[in-house]
Amino acid sequence: VAQVMAGTDVALNFYKVASRPGKPLIFGRIGETPLLGLPGNPVSVGVGLVVYVQPAIQALLGLPAVEPSTALLGRDLPANDTRQEFMRATLSRDRDGNWVATPFDRQDSAMLAALARADALVIRPAEAPVARRGDPVRILPFPTGPFPY
Repeated sequence: VAQVMAGTDVALNFYKVASRPGKPLIFGRIGETPLLGLPGNPVSVGVGLVVYVQPAIQALLGLPAVEPSTALLGRDLPANDTRQEFMRATLSRDRDGNWVATPFDRQDSAMLAALARADALVIRPAEAPVARRGDPVRILPFPTGPFPY
């Protein structure tokens, strides 16, 4: 898509982001109209809708951005590499009533079933150190999940 767009009147701002999933994201303009191109993988599209498309539409409508929330991590995670990661996770409550976000063990971008079962995305910054169960983490809850906005 980026190669095809290069031969048109699209003003391409960027192609590719340091994100997992969703690296081949495209943003540009056709005249005054913004253009946002999502990756072709279905999981990447689902994550891209929450992370990029929803905030873009809210901004265009003049609505406030939905800020990430905080939950406790439901399992240990290894250190992260150079890309920000959006991990599909389920939400539950602990005995004290705190939200707990538990990322699925497998985060492969071909795992559409994990996205379908997810309530939120756990946001792991690039170069994040090892995270332990019970550590606070930033999350983006899905609108249909149990997390109250």
